[in-house]
Amino acid sequence: MNSPGDENAEALIIVARAVRTRGLKGEIVADLLTDFPERFEDISELSGVRVGGERKLLELENYWFQNDRVVLKFSGYDTVEAAQTLVGYEFGLPHSERVQLAEDEFYDWELEGCSVEVKDGPAIGNVREVMRTGGVELLVVEDEARREHLIPLAQAIVVEVDVPRKKILIDPPEGLLDL
Repeated sequence: MNSPGDENAEALIIVARAVRTRGLKGEIVADLLTDFPERFEDISELSGVRVGGERKLLELENYWFQNDRVVLKFSGYDTVEAAQTLVGYEFGLPHSERVQLAEDEFYDWELEGCSVEVKDGPAIGNVREVMRTGGVELLVVEDEARREHLIPLAQAIVVEVDVPRKKILIDPPEGLLDL
């Protein structure tokens, strides 16, 4: 998520996406894209990322929650017209400022791209996404033939997750990979 030509820019954790303006004072209504909305208490700046990757550092003047969204007020954006220029932006924090999870918990983006291998067996493919079903999350694993395998993210099946090596080891019950 770096700007074109800015290889040194730190990767961002996206926490909100602007969907529309609100009121007459330059406020933005944004979808929350974080499981930790309380993190806004300690934020004074956000990186705004435009489609295409262009970034701008924005000073967060105020925020509040409205239903399932957050209303953001940035310094220097004091009119509807000024705020309109931010609609469609994603707002993020440096990767280094992410909320630390427990040892056995992972962000979806940490699992995406991981190679999935059967314990004492072959590689299955790579995690394309984590699917949330309301119950146990599923790893959507795509093999070389572009077929999908749905692997429940359960301790009995997923026996090891090595994020630094981008590797997941599974012990699937018989027939799971045939579905």
